Amino acid sequence: MPKFSVIIPCYNAAATLPDTLASLRAQTCPDWEAICIDDGSTDNTRAILRAAAQADPRIRWCPNPGKGPSAARNHGALHMAAGAVVAFLDADDLWVPERLARLNHAFADRSLAASYARIAFFRDRPWDATVFSTVPAGDLSVPRLLGENPVCTMSNIAVRRPVFAATGGFEETLVHNEDLEWLIRLVGCGHRVAAINEVLVHYRTSAAGLSADLGAMAQGRQAALATARRLGCAPRRRDEAIHLRYLARRALRLQAGRLVALRLTLAGLRASPAGFLSDPRRGGLTALAALATPILPRRLSGALFAR
Repeated sequence: MPKFSVIIPCYNAAATLPDTLASLRAQTCPDWEAICIDDGSTDNTRAILRAAAQADPRIRWCPNPGKGPSAARNHGALHMAAGAVVAFLDADDLWVPERLARLNHAFADRSLAASYARIAFFRDRPWDATVFSTVPAGDLSVPRLLGENPVCTMSNIAVRRPVFAATGGFEETLVHNEDLEWLIRLVGCGHRVAAINEVLVHYRTSAAGLSADLGAMAQGRQAALATARRLGCAPRRRDEAIHLRYLARRALRLQAGRLVALRLTLAGLRASPAGFLSDPRRGGLTALAALATPILPRRLSGALFAR
């Protein structure tokens, strides 16, 4: 039985999947299996998966057409995985070579149910990343998740397989924030989740669809908030302001429209000025950048804020 089962949902990922698989094969800890779930790709994804499986017996793939990434992750983790720990990896993200080795060390602590790390945000080349996430000291809590989710991406979470099974997996009807809803259930049911304070994941950013996805993101967040309420943790206006600050910063990084960041910033300040400015540097700079973006030349705005 491998130590790690790496679950990779794939949909029309031919442009990025080879690099993702290469980062997996480069792991200094070789004790893994990869389960790649193809969600009905119409590009060259399946050919890439077949070739990868032929070249490395640790890699398997299966079709799961048209059911979405949450269903793909659930199918791989709940029905195909054999590893003691399930680690998720999206088909356009990258792991540093020490990722699984650091996780192996972390899971030596038997009280730990799941772990994550810091991530680097990049557009084209991972070594050009200039924006990095931070992680809190201590265990992850539901109140923290209600503000800004430090896990950031599914490529950054690994969980013991029996624990994942006990949670029932991801809510497959959600398009966005399904990871947040699941994390709230995981932490809210008493499972311990702690961070590794190292950059172990490179997250590929894209501006495509951010504005159009804001409604779906809000719907997914409402489902996550409902889960938190059922677990006895009511969201505060401060939490909403911190979440809106996160969305505004993301809109600025991705240059997702001239007014998107400003609208999010104003909504955050209306919800709770103290919450939006709870990190004075982050909140203040976000507000200034959101105010400046609509009046700056696009090229200058991109040079200053895009990452």
